[in-house]
Amino acid sequence: MKITMKVFLAMLAGIMLLVASGCQDTKQEQKNSQQEKKANITYDINEAKSLKVGQILGVGYPGNDVALYVATDKGLTMFKGSKWYETTTNQHEYFGFQAVNAGFLASGHPQKGSGLKDPLGLIQSVNKGQTISKVSFYGQSLFHFVGASYLGKGLYVINEEPNEKLGQGLNYSTDNGTTWKQSALKNFSADSFGMIAVHPKNGDTIALSTRSGIYYSTDNGNTMKQITDPFMVTALTFSGDTILFSSVENKKILLKTINPATGEQKNIAFPFLDYDNPITYLAVNPKNSKQIAFTTYKNDVYESLDGGLKWNNPMQNGKTELE
Repeated sequence: MKITMKVFLAMLAGIMLLVASGCQDTKQEQKNSQQEKKANITYDINEAKSLKVGQILGVGYPGNDVALYVATDKGLTMFKGSKWYETTTNQHEYFGFQAVNAGFLASGHPQKGSGLKDPLGLIQSVNKGQTISKVSFYGQSLFHFVGASYLGKGLYVINEEPNEKLGQGLNYSTDNGTTWKQSALKNFSADSFGMIAVHPKNGDTIALSTRSGIYYSTDNGNTMKQITDPFMVTALTFSGDTILFSSVENKKILLKTINPATGEQKNIAFPFLDYDNPITYLAVNPKNSKQIAFTTYKNDVYESLDGGLKWNNPMQNGKTELE
């Protein structure tokens, strides 16, 4: 099954060789000095009076903090109350960002000069991004789509290229990344993969967003069931046993919940979005189901504290307002 995804010097003789060598040494010394300075920066989380990001890579509510985390191409940003915060270093590109009770998991690329291998494979942080621990495939694989249970043991990745340890497609681990199995995906007939949502308590239960609806599984993706009509689903996440998702239907962007057991769907009101600005990531705070957030293709961030009755829009087009 194909998986679609949106990826030197000439030598001189005599005195010129010595000059070139000297220049190269100077450049290397400057590079080493810059890397040492970055490495020596103390990790801290500071209030940001203004932010400008080029791409949002994920969103969630880690259990070891009270803020909304937004992973970007410039590292982690946090929104709490009415203020934004940013980190002083460790500004890694956290693809597949997943908030869990102990902190967060992600894949991605490290900040230049950090000394970390690229790609990161699958990593975890339990101290708000100050340090990271290697879970699996460090320096070997980049995963754009990662799924993790907030409290359970289910861990999932979509692998784009098969290798010795992972098959192409959906793979899962039930022992925190020590061993992996490929999901059989029985009854899965979509022509694409998308986001992985994992039940917050039962890591065997997952949902996948595709261009032809939501597929649901209670056995690690080995057996799948389509639980919506074949419309495009751009983002989804669990809220308890129900699924919060965004679809594109008749050129309209919608926000809904669905009960996988009954198929019952309910619409949630939210601010109007243009057709070319669909919802890209969704998050529900497992500690407070009325606190929900979403991001858009154009890097907008919306958050509601009352289950969707009122919405704040603290980031617009990747920018926050000056205070």
